[in-house]
This record gives sequence, C-alpha cells and structure tokens, in this order.
Amino acid sequence: MEPLPRGPGLLTCLVLLSLRGCPGVGAQTDQGFELRQPQDKVLVTAGDTLNLTCTVSADGPLGPVKWLKVWGSRNETVYEQTGSFPRVTRVVSASDTDFSIRIGDVRPEDAGTYYCVKFSKSLHGEEVIRRGKGTEVSVHALPTPPVVSGPNHRAGPGQSVSFTCTAGGFFPKDISVKWFKDNTMISAQQPQITPGRTKSSYNMSSNVTMTLQEDDVRARLVCEVQHSTLPAPLRGDYQLSRALRVSPRVRVVPDLPSPVGVNKTLNFTCHVEGFYPGEVAVTWLENGMEIKVENVSQLRENPRGLFELRSLVEVQATEERNGSVFTCRVVHDAQQPLDRTVTLWIAALARDGLRDWAQMENGNLLVIYIVVGVVCTVLALLVAAILYLIRTKQSKGKSSPSARLHEPEKSSEATTQESDPNNLTYADLNFDRERKTIRRMVEVSQQSEYACIQSNQTPTGDDNLTYADLDMVHLSKAPRRPAPHPEEAGSEYASVQIPRK
Repeated sequence: MEPLPRGPGLLTCLVLLSLRGCPGVGAQTDQGFELRQPQDKVLVTAGDTLNLTCTVSADGPLGPVKWLKVWGSRNETVYEQTGSFPRVTRVVSASDTDFSIRIGDVRPEDAGTYYCVKFSKSLHGEEVIRRGKGTEVSVHALPTPPVVSGPNHRAGPGQSVSFTCTAGGFFPKDISVKWFKDNTMISAQQPQITPGRTKSSYNMSSNVTMTLQEDDVRARLVCEVQHSTLPAPLRGDYQLSRALRVSPRVRVVPDLPSPVGVNKTLNFTCHVEGFYPGEVAVTWLENGMEIKVENVSQLRENPRGLFELRSLVEVQATEERNGSVFTCRVVHDAQQPLDRTVTLWIAALARDGLRDWAQMENGNLLVIYIVVGVVCTVLALLVAAILYLIRTKQSKGKSSPSARLHEPEKSSEATTQESDPNNLTYADLNFDRERKTIRRMVEVSQQSEYACIQSNQTPTGDDNLTYADLDMVHLSKAPRRPAPHPEEAGSEYASVQIPRK
C-alpha cells in the first residue's frame, strides 16, 4: 500500500478523528452528491478475503475515489484507480458509482480504519469532497503451529530438563497454553507474550521443566495453544527420547566355571543391556591389548524401548594365558567407556606346586591365614604362661610335707598277708622346697621304720637339704633293730610310723 497523497490540509484532517471539521471539505461540491460507506466494523481472519463497500452518486464532480487506511498516527493509500495494488481489486471494475474493493490474503498488518474518500481536482491539486464514516477492520491472525524445542544435549534419568514452546502471528493477544506428558497435564509457567514482526501480531513463548525417567523413551511432550481465532487448539509435540540418554548395564559371564582345564576352550559373553539411544560400540581387550571379535549379536529393542546386545569372545585356555585379564569395553553415545573385566584361571598343575585356584582368585585369603596363625600363636603362649603361673602358685602354696601311704594291691598271693598291719609296701614323701634348719630326730619307737637320705658332703650353712621325694620305698618286715643314732648334721630323714594293732 502506497502513502496517502497529501493535498492541502489532508494529512491533518486524516490524523484527526474521522476527518471531521476539516476546513474547505466539500466547499466546492454539489450539494446533492452522496458517498455511502455502510460498514462500521468488520472482523476477518488472517488469510481470508476482506470486502469493503463504498458507493457514490453519479452526479459528482470530477475527481478520483480512493481508499485510505488510518492506523494510529500513520496513514496510507489502500487503493486508487491508478497505481499497482496486487492484493486489492475492485468488486465491480470500471463502475462510476461502485467503488467497493476486495483485499485478498488478509494479514495482521491489514488491521485499521478504512475510509472511502471522494476527491476533486482544483488548481491547488486534489481536495477532499466527501468521505465515508470509516470501517474498523480487525484481523484475527491464525498463529503459526507451535514448535517445541528441548535441550542441546541429552540428559540421563533423574536430571531436570527445560523445554520451550513457541508460536507467532497471534491477534489479539489473548493466548493460553497447556502442557501434557502423553495424556497427563503438567504444570508450567505462564506464557510470555511479545509483539510480533508486524504491528498487529503477537508471539508466544512458554517454558516447562520436568525430570526425565528411564521409561520416557516412548513418552511424548505436548504443547497445546488455545486462541480465540482457532476452532480447535493447536498442538506441538516433542519425543522425550530426543533428550534422553540411558546408559547401559554391562556384565561379563564365562560359560565354564573357573579354574579351567589346560587347553580347554571357553567363551566370555559381554551382555550390554537397557540403553538408549542405540549408538554403541563394543571392543574386547586381553591384558590391555585389543583383540579382534566378530561374534556380536544384532541390536534388539525391548518393550520399554531400550536396547540390548551381546558380544562373545572365544578363548583357548593355555598355560601361558593363566591369569590373563579380558576386558569388555562399551562406548555408548560417544560417552566415556564402560569397562568390565574377567580373569582367566587355569587349573593348578601338581608339578608346578601351584596354589589352589580359590587362593589365587582371592589374594586376601593369604592375609587371613597369616592373621589367624598369629592370633592362635599368641593365644597358645598366653595359655602356657597362665598354666605356668598356676603351677608355680600351687607349688609355693604348700606349707608342710605330705606323706602318702599306699596299701598293696590285693591279689591272690597277698591274701594271706592282708591282715598283717606290719607289712607296708611303699611310701611317697614329698617335701616343699624351702629353706629349713637341720633337725636331728631320733626315733625310739619300735613301731617305726625309716628311710634316711644322706648327702655326699656335709653341707654348709646355706647348702642344707630342703626336701626329699621318696617314691616306691618298699618296707618289709625285718627283725627289730635298735633305734638309730642321731645322724650327722648334713642329713635329712623321714620316718614312717606303722601303727600296730
């Protein structure tokens, strides 16, 4: 649309409300000339066609009829008989009385007040003769379909992620937004409404934050936009799988229990389970060196939408490989590798004196055995020390000599002697080890037998005999002898009293 031609006082008049009170307007016109603009308000939807009606009487002065639009403080020429207006055409072409126009493909910027104006030609240019009362045009813009965008990088389960829904071209700006996860509505912030690219349109932006779950692979996030110009809400969706990353669970399982016999063939299987997306690479390493593996299963999708696969490596259990470490390395979605290892143990050979596999598998057993041995040794020493202390205490606790007299064992041969009280078979005499003075004792009783212990040399004052143990001293009945004389000072003796009945 071209700017409105500016005749004398015309711009001022158009800026004023509905061109009223403009000096000279219609001053040179025929009093019988009429201009009719019957429409007060017109509501049109963007993209539709707008029809504006204007008719004039046939006896008007010379001069063109134009359509002008006023929007705020701005004005522009919508249509005139000369010039190019691609979207505006006359309803009845070449008519001298019907100047109705048709505006196709209405846009939000087409909103405003339209005037049908009759001009006359004069020496000063074109002057306004008549103008219509004006038609207020409102455009209900059809917003663009909402677009939902997510994060720039994937996030794992349990992480919070923000999503944004945007749409534009609204008019008027009464817009409401709802968010859904599948069919469940979720809370979101109030939408932000900002002016659009044109003066009569608005844009909308709405944000929602949610925590991702492992089961969101098949979930869908929906942004629903409601507007008065829409017969039904517009919906934009977003597959949460685009923002989700589920790391795999990796485990390595041998098909034979360890230890394995020499030259046996066994398989290590690497299970990679429960991951998304499906971009994954599996490699095998033996003692840190990559080995070639071709037996990798096809990628499979489980009912939850997660993926899984298996990789198998075949190993010959030679003696040289005993203790070799095999690693399954998984790189998922260009993340840090996940390593799972297993050790190959060969059955112990007798000639090599190898340790039991269980001991080799768990090096901590050796430490446990050592600790147990040390503890047992300490306990044994403690027990020995306690017993030694007890014996010492008991030995020192004896304060007097003791004598045990044992009767002879009864037998068929000794039956005849059993009644003889003078037949004593043996005596055990135990004396405490203690320092004592030399006693001289003379047994004068004829009822006693005695045993005398004589030292080789006469002891000095500090070398006195302290005790004597006599075991199995056999005393037999003998002729009576005179009582013993006193012994030398260097002897100890013990007497045994035999009561006579």
